[in-house]
Amino acid sequence: MSSKETAAVSQLLSLLESRYAMRVLWALKDGHPQTFRLLQDSVGGITPNTLNTRIKELRAAGLMGHGDEGYIVTAAGADLLKRMNEMSAFASRWAVTQAKKKL
Repeated sequence: MSSKETAAVSQLLSLLESRYAMRVLWALKDGHPQTFRLLQDSVGGITPNTLNTRIKELRAAGLMGHGDEGYIVTAAGADLLKRMNEMSAFASRWAVTQAKKKL
């Protein structure tokens, strides 16, 4: 991986590692717009201040936007979520192995 690629990955991970950032995007994965309140309920446990901060950061990064009906993912955000779907399949398999370790 080139240094430019490494820097880009580091920058994206830094954004996504922010508390609740991935959950906010994940809550929008179905493509339906959500109001602030609905998004807060979808994420669960997030304070209005934190959600507002994450929305500002994700909008500035071009991963989500705001339309007439609420917050939505952009094309770039949808592309990232598509790639994150692979993580969902991995997480399911991983959770099974973790549960077996506890037995």
